[in-house]
Amino acid sequence: MAITDDLRKTFSDPTPLYFAAGTADLAVQQAKKVPALFEQLAAEAPGRIEAVRNTDPKAVQEKVTAQAKEAQATVQAKVTEVLGSIDTDLKKLGESAQDLALRGVGVAAEYVVKARETYEKVAEHGEQTVRAWRGEAAEEITEIAVAVEPEPAKPAAKPAEAKTETKKPAPARKPVARKPAAKKATPSAE
Repeated sequence: MAITDDLRKTFSDPTPLYFAAGTADLAVQQAKKVPALFEQLAAEAPGRIEAVRNTDPKAVQEKVTAQAKEAQATVQAKVTEVLGSIDTDLKKLGESAQDLALRGVGVAAEYVVKARETYEKVAEHGEQTVRAWRGEAAEEITEIAVAVEPEPAKPAAKPAEAKTETKKPAPARKPVARKPAAKKATPSAE
């Protein structure tokens, strides 16, 4: 029965749906920023195009060639340094490999924790979004306000006066879905 319980728990957990709703809401928020980016690009485009037209191709080629030569010299120096510093002691290399593997496991575990935290944050955002879509957020705020605000103190009633009780309205009931009545089978006249 443990498998059945696990499946029931998995299928009844709304967190993945909240995560999807949160992701969709965040995507919509980011999509709302796109028109402003297009306007900014449209405003900057003529200046950038003019700058490209005014550049000298030979100067650009010389600059790129110089940067490429510098990068090549740097790479060669680093490769020579690394090859010269390789420790031939196998035991030391084994310890280094083990240390790197343990560090890798630690980093992976850290990323798993961060991913879980991010998942939970997005799911929480999604839950708030779903509540806002349903209009439940306003209801919760009202409930919190009622719980936080103390009721005003009632003055002591005089014994000669009759006590009048104010009744709170009953909470609205949700309609209960009813099954249609089963039709009785009528015997056929054969």
